[in-house]
Amino acid sequence: NGIISFSMSENHALDHLSPQAILSGLRTQFIARQLVYYPIIGSTNTVARSLAIEGAAEGTMVIADEQTMGRGRLGRQWLAPSGTSLLFSIIFRPDFEAARVQGLTMLCALGIRQAIRELTGLPAQLKWPNDIMLHGRKTGGILTETSSIGQRLDYIIVGIGLNVNLPANLLPVEFNATSISQELGRTVSRITLLQQILLHIEERYLALRAGYWPVAEWAEALETLGRKVKLRTHHGTWQGIAEAVDNDGALLVRLDNGQIRKIWEGDIVP
Repeated sequence: NGIISFSMSENHALDHLSPQAILSGLRTQFIARQLVYYPIIGSTNTVARSLAIEGAAEGTMVIADEQTMGRGRLGRQWLAPSGTSLLFSIIFRPDFEAARVQGLTMLCALGIRQAIRELTGLPAQLKWPNDIMLHGRKTGGILTETSSIGQRLDYIIVGIGLNVNLPANLLPVEFNATSISQELGRTVSRITLLQQILLHIEERYLALRAGYWPVAEWAEALETLGRKVKLRTHHGTWQGIAEAVDNDGALLVRLDNGQIRKIWEGDIVP
């Protein structure tokens, strides 16, 4: 049945992320049909990478109730107490060039945004390059890791962390963070939300394999565009108006001196 389950506490929470609960009602064809669950783990991306190297099937998902060494972008930690969040990584094996990997990050972000909007009515938006936002605060992030053979991708791991039922006192102040329950005023079912996210990611991924490119939809969902931004990159810090994204997802910023700068990788800071 594709389930690998590790020892779980008998003290099951109401919204316990057991493999059986996740698979019951899951409407995907292949994403998360192979499922590895841990009550607590260092990082789901690390486990997913090991499985990918060993030849795990496309769509294999690693999910944990708690992460102790979760990583965000630029090496930051992403910590989440047990029972509060969605912390999972999916293995993809797309047949396209490594240069197209940003499309996978885009479609995963769009799938998460759509699921949050459908289930809660909250106006979830995206922040370049890969944050999920609610009312201007970060509620989730995506970390994409790749392995290539020549110009072709061997596998892509998309790691997702989402603050679902995280109380205000546990939200890290320095990240301007929030959670879905904090914005909604009530808790939501992590399992229902996860199932909806996985369905929408799969729908878009199948479309991507058939030729769909999500950049126009992604640009529309970016709250970043049209705003004054300060970007910290490996090549320095830049300020200007985020005017657009190009077809590959790079941010086009009109600097204060009028120049347009294309930024592939960086962090928008206060």
